[in-house]
Amino acid sequence: MTSTTANAGSSETAPLGIVDLGLYAGVVFVWGTSWIALHMQLGVVAPEVSLLWRFLLAAVMMLGWVVFSGGRLAFAWKDHLAFAVLGLLLFSTNFLCFYYGGLSTPSGLLAVVFSLASVFNIVLGAICFRQKPSVRAVVAALMGFAGVGLMFAPQLAGDHLSRAALIGLLLCVAGTLSFCLGNMLTLSLKKRAISLTSATAWGMVYGSLFLLIFSFARGQAFIIEANPHYLGALLWSALLSSVAAFAAYLSLLSRIGASRAGYSTVLFPVVALAISTIFEGYVWSTLAITGLATVLAGNLLMLTGRR
Repeated sequence: MTSTTANAGSSETAPLGIVDLGLYAGVVFVWGTSWIALHMQLGVVAPEVSLLWRFLLAAVMMLGWVVFSGGRLAFAWKDHLAFAVLGLLLFSTNFLCFYYGGLSTPSGLLAVVFSLASVFNIVLGAICFRQKPSVRAVVAALMGFAGVGLMFAPQLAGDHLSRAALIGLLLCVAGTLSFCLGNMLTLSLKKRAISLTSATAWGMVYGSLFLLIFSFARGQAFIIEANPHYLGALLWSALLSSVAAFAAYLSLLSRIGASRAGYSTVLFPVVALAISTIFEGYVWSTLAITGLATVLAGNLLMLTGRR
């Protein structure tokens, strides 16, 4: 066993320290609350314009992070082509689908759909990298899809809401798929020994460019809603959700390993739905509670099965 393998194994089994627990709680809290921040930006400013401001701020912060840490910014044009696709998948299309889906979907349900990313990653991993999924993973995938169906059952039941709820669900699923395709590209970049931080910084730059072009094409007004709710949500999304939480998650990966760090995604829907209950009046029906439990159980089954 090499020293690298040994270190990786110890990180997966070593007890969590105070710093580890603090980073873990920070990631869960920030990313779990990012969905309500998304909802607070909807209304006056077009979703693509809000996203443009978000990732312009985040890109400046990420580029500064790379420069400050002595990272690499100069790459070949083929690498920039990959970064552009990464920006299209992770930092524009993915969020556009969720922002537009959020127009008809409570923020907590957005997080529940996004929790299916771990299930989609298994399927895409089998397709892209020929990683054969286990029976446990297949069962977890079925539990995840069934759980999301139960979560959306109350919305889909009403005739006056069924169309909007269905469109919101499809957009959120498309956004999750875009995110997972971006994950597959990220894995391929890591195999080429390209820094994840540098790739993310350039991905945000290209994502901002795509959002700019998309906003121009749709004739949107480049405005900012000058009130504390919008500005606070924008800063939270750009600086905390897109930069600080990402830095904390990277630190977690190196400190406690990918398996345990990945458990944070299972807790996002719990935090998001709790906040949605307080601020958006989300009502917990029996089907909704059953669906949430099924989604969480499916994700836990999948994550523990991959170890």
